[in-house]
Amino acid sequence: MIQRVLLNALMAWKDQPKRKPLLIDGARQTGKTFLLQTLFGANFPNVLRIDFLENPDYKAAFEGSLSPDQLLADIQLMTQQPFNPETDLLILDEIGECERAVTALKYFAEQAPTYFVAASGSNIGLLNAFPVGKVQQYNLRPLTFREFIEASEEPSLITAFETRASSKAAHLRLMDKLTDYFFVGGLPEAVSAWYENKDSSPLAKMDAVRKIHADLVEGYRRDFGKYSGKVDATLIESVFNSVPAQLSQVLDGSVKRFRFKNVHERKSRYHDFETAIHWLKSCRLVLANYPIEGRPKSPLAAYKKDNRVKLFLFDVGLLNHMLGSTYQEIKQQSYQYKGYVAENFVQQELVAMGIDPTYSWHDARAEIEFVITTDAGDVIPIEVKSGKRTRSKSLRSYIKKCDPVKTLKLTGTQGSSESEQTHIVMPLYFAESLPNAW
Repeated sequence: MIQRVLLNALMAWKDQPKRKPLLIDGARQTGKTFLLQTLFGANFPNVLRIDFLENPDYKAAFEGSLSPDQLLADIQLMTQQPFNPETDLLILDEIGECERAVTALKYFAEQAPTYFVAASGSNIGLLNAFPVGKVQQYNLRPLTFREFIEASEEPSLITAFETRASSKAAHLRLMDKLTDYFFVGGLPEAVSAWYENKDSSPLAKMDAVRKIHADLVEGYRRDFGKYSGKVDATLIESVFNSVPAQLSQVLDGSVKRFRFKNVHERKSRYHDFETAIHWLKSCRLVLANYPIEGRPKSPLAAYKKDNRVKLFLFDVGLLNHMLGSTYQEIKQQSYQYKGYVAENFVQQELVAMGIDPTYSWHDARAEIEFVITTDAGDVIPIEVKSGKRTRSKSLRSYIKKCDPVKTLKLTGTQGSSESEQTHIVMPLYFAESLPNAW
């Protein structure tokens, strides 16, 4: 069974004597319902779940009083299911379909802080009203590489990852699994299909994942028209389609900022695409990185320019699917020079850590893929190299111009020795360990 790291935070929420309602945000099909109902719900004697998308009639329970006890009475009446608010879990699924239910979270927080109420939605960022300060909110992303490894149910592989094994054998096995992840991605349905078909032929596994990816992409595109509101749905789709296309134009260099020309007919400026980009970011389908020029200083957000942005896809598996990259191609040695895949992967890992948006550095012909600020206020460069080549003119340029206290590099190699504390080289698959290094 797929496990999610976020479950630890939900268990801590459950153990509090009083609590605000949970709100799990995330792109569609990232596993929000599974997390709440199956993984988290297993810790309650009873779970009552209502899905406003599956059954819009449940909205009627929220048309009258928003008093928590009255709402629970009406919900039990409509579902014909018992519910004990002191011990059971109430799940309000796809809550964005019922804005009165979103408002009700405020009253649960104020009038019933001992109740176990959790909500989820894939269009939370598009809501007109939001109970600010009245919910404990988390974003559920696609499975990280750690979660992908854990889903393999291979004890030796999991141990090698958790202990950060540095042997040649561990490196080869983890790199092999990382390229699997590049193909499969982290969306739960695709991950489940990959591992459930592990005893099938390679072709059967690949076909199962490709079919799921195709259905997911088509589903996201249908959502553009359904939830776009005042935003032009064709504009949203043009940007969404253009993200993989623009990323693929870069081979062994850094990803370039998003170019607006030729994305959509008769539109070529950031202003034309601002609402579409905001929509995709709000629905967690694209991830933003802002290049900083000159000497980066904390806070980095003070130096960002909205019209100068790199856009990544939210899932590396869907990225490769939309580009038509085959499993065999990803496994080939030459594929290591397609650095945009590694960069998209690192972007996902950083965002999963809560670093969103991310920032990069640009100066003349030199580029550093990511820069982060430590708690001490130091700005640390993170260079990403998809292959075994670790020498870089860009990093040397950054060191000369910005004099960082430390540099980090993610590569396809085994990395530097543990004694190296200033210019650290780490394997790509240990991207989640970056905070331990900075």
